[in-house]
Amino acid sequence: MKLSDNFTLDELTKSQEAIRLGIPNEPQDEHITNLMLLCTHILQPIRNHFKMPVSISSGYRSAALCEAIGSSSGSQHTKGQAADFELFGIHNKEVSDWIVKNLDYDQCILEFWTPNDPNSGWVHCSYNDAGNRKSYLSAQKLNGRVVYTVI
Repeated sequence: MKLSDNFTLDELTKSQEAIRLGIPNEPQDEHITNLMLLCTHILQPIRNHFKMPVSISSGYRSAALCEAIGSSSGSQHTKGQAADFELFGIHNKEVSDWIVKNLDYDQCILEFWTPNDPNSGWVHCSYNDAGNRKSYLSAQKLNGRVVYTVI
């Protein structure tokens, strides 16, 4: 099922961890609607601007899958509102800065990026049709915990 010109439901729901752990990762209709909005308002504009594939590492995740991988069952991934991704060959900071300047987004998180390694980490971005906070953050692991800082 196509969610936008360049994105499919399969690529936004596929999870090797879910397969490995035997955890169902099937979105409901409202999750699919949110994934379409995410693709329309975030992922497709990124693809169109940079003119290259967006590699999705995580899109929709069931609450059980989120808990199994150490994430929150309240994550926007469980609602189909968020994706983690990279554009290989484009620095993640450049991508996240472009999102912040050009798109209506809920959260844009530059996760585990370090300035001396521009391709480190990935970008997490979400879209909420009920209203976007436009929160731009970085996430780093400090003393075994993930710490979020406003950029």
